Amino acid sequence: MTLKDQFELMARYNQWMNESIYEATSELDDREVSKDQGAFFGSILATLNHILVGDIIWLKRFADHPSAYKSLEEVRAMEPPAKLSTVVYSDFEELRDARYLLDRAIVELCDEIEVYDLNHSLVYCNMQGNKFEKRFGYLMQHFFNHQTHHRGQVSTMLSQKGIDLAVTDLLAVIPEA
Repeated sequence: MTLKDQFELMARYNQWMNESIYEATSELDDREVSKDQGAFFGSILATLNHILVGDIIWLKRFADHPSAYKSLEEVRAMEPPAKLSTVVYSDFEELRDARYLLDRAIVELCDEIEVYDLNHSLVYCNMQGNKFEKRFGYLMQHFFNHQTHHRGQVSTMLSQKGIDLAVTDLLAVIPEA
C-alpha cells in the first residue's frame, strides 16, 4: 500500500464522516447548532466552519503545487478566509453545501495525486505571513489529522446533546484484503 493509497482512503473516510456529522447535526435546530458549548471554537457551527476554513486554506496552498491539480480549480477561485475562526457560513445548509463541494474536491485531489508528487517540497506562508517549506506528503497527513481532531470535538458536542454518531472508526471504511 502506498502513501497515495492511504490518502485516497483518508479522503473517502473524511467524506463519509462529514456526511455522518452533518446528518446528525441536522437533527438540531439552528439555536442548538449555534449555541456556545465551551469548546475551543464555541459551537458546533463555529467548529464546522473552522474545519472548512482550515480545508480551504490548505487546499489553496495545495493548489500551488507544480502539478496544478485540476480538482482544485474551484478552490483556487475561493476567497481566502481572514482568520482561522472565520464563520464563513452562518446558515447550516449553506455550510453543508460548501462541505460537500470541498469533500468532493478532496476525493478528486487524492485520486489525481501521483506518488512522486508527495515528495515535492511545497512552499507556503501561514496566516501570520511566516514562510515554510515542507514535503507535500507530510502536509497532506496534517491536513487529514486536523479534520479528524476537530470532528472529534464536534462528536463530543453532539454526544452532549444526546446524539450518537454510531461508528466513527476508520476501520469501517478500510476495504477487505
